[in-house]
Amino acid sequence: MTWQLIIAGALVGTLVGMTGMGGGSLMTPLLVIVFGFQPAVAVGTDLLHGAVFKTVGALRHHRLGTVHARLSGWMLLGSAPMSLVGVAAAAWLKHRYGTGADSVQGVVLGSALVVGAAGLGAKSFIRLRPPSDALFVMTGRDRLAAVLIGLGGGFVVGLTSVGSGVFFGLTMLVVFPLRSVKVVGTDILHAAALLWVAGTGHLIAGNVDLGAVGWLLIGSVPGVLLGAQIVPRLGENTLRLVLATVLTASGLKLLNFPYSNQTAIAALVIGLAIGATRLPRPSLIAAGGLEPPTSGL
Repeated sequence: MTWQLIIAGALVGTLVGMTGMGGGSLMTPLLVIVFGFQPAVAVGTDLLHGAVFKTVGALRHHRLGTVHARLSGWMLLGSAPMSLVGVAAAAWLKHRYGTGADSVQGVVLGSALVVGAAGLGAKSFIRLRPPSDALFVMTGRDRLAAVLIGLGGGFVVGLTSVGSGVFFGLTMLVVFPLRSVKVVGTDILHAAALLWVAGTGHLIAGNVDLGAVGWLLIGSVPGVLLGAQIVPRLGENTLRLVLATVLTASGLKLLNFPYSNQTAIAALVIGLAIGATRLPRPSLIAAGGLEPPTSGL
């Protein structure tokens, strides 16, 4: 099972480096569905693994100038303590319902993925503040919004491992005037710090497979570095389409309704096929037709 974990880590790491999202959204379902982990252990293992490889990704994005560090810090003020509340809730579910907690967490996780995918699609039509290349200086309202976003998302991360990219990335795209490339780097920096808190909580609770963490990192660390180099070359719509497709497929599988496997596979194939047709042509990249990443804080 070791080489399969390495491949899974590489695929998820690359996607996270490209989009800032999809770490817990993909890795936790993979650990549950493909590798047979119990949901609680899958969540804890994924959180600690994500803390390490997202730290590497955050450093790379910072060097590329695609991070708004202050925004990450304000979100962390709300998300860090609430992630521990989420960890405690997960432990309570396990104690209260025993093996039945696995199905409860599975439904919560699947629902979170589908909602996240729907929100990502809605992002194409809804934006409170249009993106701007100008330096984003946070106001008092922006700081309050960041803390509130952290409070809600942090709880979901601690409970399901989903949210470090899905909900934070989505809300940043909608609420703050940042380009997608800047949202990716900012989200990875915030997620790295948050996952260290939540992952350590799950480690103390005994919900982490350290051996699996090690094998996953062999693939995910180079993957996230590769993804960080690819993201400036992709358009915002392409990024959103790819991620929404993967989230939808994962969520449908976890909800486990009749024909969920076939539905998830069909959604994945169709969405990725459409995304592949929208990749930029090499000639366009060479001609400088793509928007360069913004820099600074």
